[in-house]
Amino acid sequence: MSIRHGLLALLERGPRYGSQLRTEFESRTGSTWPLNVGQVYTTLARLERDGLVAPDGEDAAGHTLYAITDPGRTELREWYERPVDRANPPRDELSIKLAMAVGAPGVDIRAVIQSQRHATIRAMQDYTRLKATALAAVESGQSRERDDVAWLLVLEQLIFQTEAEARWLDHCEARLVRLSLPADRRATAPEPPQAAAETTAPTSTDRPRTARTRRA
Repeated sequence: MSIRHGLLALLERGPRYGSQLRTEFESRTGSTWPLNVGQVYTTLARLERDGLVAPDGEDAAGHTLYAITDPGRTELREWYERPVDRANPPRDELSIKLAMAVGAPGVDIRAVIQSQRHATIRAMQDYTRLKATALAAVESGQSRERDDVAWLLVLEQLIFQTEAEARWLDHCEARLVRLSLPADRRATAPEPPQAAAETTAPTSTDRPRTARTRRA
C-alpha cells in the first residue's frame, strides 16, 4: 500500500491538513487500511523533504495546510502509469504459517487449512454483502459518488483476493493428500486442482466485520 502516493492523490484535489487527509484516505478505502495521524504527518514530512508537497498556510482553525507541487504531480502521474511491481511480493502470514506447519511436530496441517478456509469463506461472504450495499447506493444515485465508487472497487478486489485464497487452500489440501499416498499410488493419483478452479461461497447471516460496516 502506497500511503505516499495516496496522500499525493488527495492533495491533487486541493490543500489539506494531516487529520483531514487521514479521514479522506479512510473514506476512500472504506477504512480497510486505517492510518494514524502520526503516520500521515511522517509521510507528509518525507514528501516535503523530497519537494513533492509544500506548506500552504493555515486554515481558519490554525491547521497547517499542505499542497502538492509540480514535481509531486509528476510523481503522481508516473505512479498511475507504472504497473505495481510484483517482483518482491509482500510477506503473507498464511503462506508462512502453512510453510512452517509442514512437518511441524504435533501440528495437524489439514486442520489448520480447514480452520482458515472457514475464516476465508466468512470474509468472502461479508465482503459480498457489503458490495451489494455499496452497489445499490452507487446505482441509486444516493451515494457519495467518488468515495463510494472507490470503496466498491476496493471491495471487489477483496472478494477476488479471498476467492483466490479459498482456491489455493483447496489446492494445498489436495496436494497434501496426494503426497501422503504411497509412492505407487501417488503415480496414478490425479494432480490437485489448479488455482483457477471455480469456488462458490455459501451464504451466511453473520454480521460483516470490516471497518466500513458501520457506514453500510
